[in-house]
Amino acid sequence: MTDKELEQDISLSKAQLKTVITIAKQAGDAIMQVYSKPDLQVDHKQDDSPVTAADIASHNVIVAELDKHFADIPVMSEEAADIDWDVRKRWTTYWLIDPLDGTKEFIKRNGEFTVNIALIHKGKAVAGVVYAPVLDKCYSGIVTKGAWLDAAGKTQTLDITDKQINDKPIVVGSRSHISPGLAEYVAHIGEHQMQSVGSSLKFCLVAEGNADVYPRLGLTSEWDTGAAQAVLESAGGKVLKHPELTPLEYNQKEDILNPYFIAASPKWFERK
Repeated sequence: MTDKELEQDISLSKAQLKTVITIAKQAGDAIMQVYSKPDLQVDHKQDDSPVTAADIASHNVIVAELDKHFADIPVMSEEAADIDWDVRKRWTTYWLIDPLDGTKEFIKRNGEFTVNIALIHKGKAVAGVVYAPVLDKCYSGIVTKGAWLDAAGKTQTLDITDKQINDKPIVVGSRSHISPGLAEYVAHIGEHQMQSVGSSLKFCLVAEGNADVYPRLGLTSEWDTGAAQAVLESAGGKVLKHPELTPLEYNQKEDILNPYFIAASPKWFERK
């Protein structure tokens, strides 16, 4: 689907995006109420991934507010993912949320965690908000309209369409998840700089132009990537499956695991 077709096909306006930003910030406030407490209880899900009261509090805020403002659009959240495939595969448009992306970073109290809210339409992440409450940074984007960063009371337009690759490329990777395939991938790049950061902020560094590429050669879930992919692609970047170099899509199969992918500025994929 081309951007022109998307423009005709979806109706999320900048005013509606501001509503989603407000919801993300309300969820961030709920997270910070837990973050500020001296004692943090950590439980574990069946897959052994950590979950805290902040994950649940953020989820509750987002779901309630989305239902209030966008009652006709279904919601899928990491904290309520048991939606039957027979139901979900009929969705044309839905909200995909990760109430607290980077729970391990939250537990470490390093501030590198985010609230992620994405609008998915016909398999494509068409709009998204990524809010980092500790850093007071809010990234947002609509694929057909642009991408923005709100920080320190100022709004900056993000556009990496014509960004040149650094002579010594900046590769961003996970702070908590090191995949075996990453070393092999960066070995083919040659001399480079490596930067580690948690959560969906990796995509956002690329969207800001502060990194050239984010290779994710390890498993992620769709809610980990939807919002940040929308921001990056709204800024002119690309998120392509590896090694196929075809678009990373959503809700196309029963399981919610993503294939490996490369997120980068456009010129990265033009390199020889």
